[in-house]
Amino acid sequence: MTLRVKVIARSPKSEVAGELSDGTLKIRIAAPPDKGKANEELCAFLAAHYGVAKSAVHILTGHASPLKLVRIDN
Repeated sequence: MTLRVKVIARSPKSEVAGELSDGTLKIRIAAPPDKGKANEELCAFLAAHYGVAKSAVHILTGHASPLKLVRIDN
């Protein structure tokens, strides 16, 4: 499965915050966007949310951007 995700870092807690009009999933992440911490937490959050291993979640594009393309393997 491939998802478009908009990440909002430094939020009070990590949670799904809804969906944008184009289908992009909006996710709040508690970690700051420093040295990949927000990306790591995003992968861990999505793994827990979809019930897969953290190693099954891959950021394909947007490593340094709030807009990301994420692949989740089953």
